[in-house]
Amino acid sequence: MKALIKTASISTFAAAALALTLPAMAEVVVVVNPKAAESSMTKDQVAQFFLGKSSSMTPVDQPESAAIRAEFYKKVTDKDASQVKSLWSKLVFTGKATMPKEAADSAAVKKAVAADPKAIGYIEKSAVDGTVKVIYSAQ
Repeated sequence: MKALIKTASISTFAAAALALTLPAMAEVVVVVNPKAAESSMTKDQVAQFFLGKSSSMTPVDQPESAAIRAEFYKKVTDKDASQVKSLWSKLVFTGKATMPKEAADSAAVKKAVAADPKAIGYIEKSAVDGTVKVIYSAQ
């Protein structure tokens, strides 16, 4: 009985320690210029731009090393970073598309989107202000 209690206590402690070390993922929102005609989009519509299937808007991406990028692609395209990179490599190699613009962080994405009525990007919800318009929240 003591061994069972000890094992349960260690498991509980380990789970709590792991939960504390994992970063809490921020809510990711897709933003456009406030002057853009779009007021909302579906997950699939957003994915079209970031997977090179539509060129009516210019995607602005976060750096490959950014956690928000992996979270965005997983939630919106159901693909991981390596799958997205492979897809873009094929599109660029065949001349069907050019890589999305890459900004340094959410502040840079916001600045790029605010300056271009055709741009679309993703940032943490906490970074949203009047310079951009939210059209989708990645769940």
